[in-house]
Amino acid sequence: QVQLVESGGGLVQAGGSLRLTCAASGRTFSHYPMGWFRQAPGKEREFVAGISWSGIPTYYADSVKGRFTISRDNAKNTMDLQMNSLKPEDTAVYYCAANSNSPAPYEYDSWGQGTQVTVSS
Repeated sequence: QVQLVESGGGLVQAGGSLRLTCAASGRTFSHYPMGWFRQAPGKEREFVAGISWSGIPTYYADSVKGRFTISRDNAKNTMDLQMNSLKPEDTAVYYCAANSNSPAPYEYDSWGQGTQVTVSS
C-alpha cells in the first residue's frame, strides 16, 4: 500500500480559496490513479475529484465543477486540490485516496488521515 498525508486545510471565509496537498510515499506514485473525497458531519463520504496516473483525464463531482481543480506532480509524489469560490457547504474533512479515480470509495485501497476544511459564511 501507499502512505498518504493530507495538508493545507483550515478556516476560510466564503468566496475564498484553499489548496490541499496529498503527499504519497511507499508504492510508486506515478503508477496509479488518485482521488479526493470529503465527509461532513452526519453525512456519507462523497467523491470530490479524481485524476488518472498521467494527470489526464480528470473527473469532478457536479457540486465542485468549475470551482475545484485537481492536479498531480509525479516527480514530487504529490497531488493537489485547488479550491476556489468556497461555500459553507464545502465544509468537511477532506481525504485523499489511491488506486482509483472512481466515485466509489470501495474502489480505493489507501486513504490519508484527512484534513479539515471549514468555510464560514
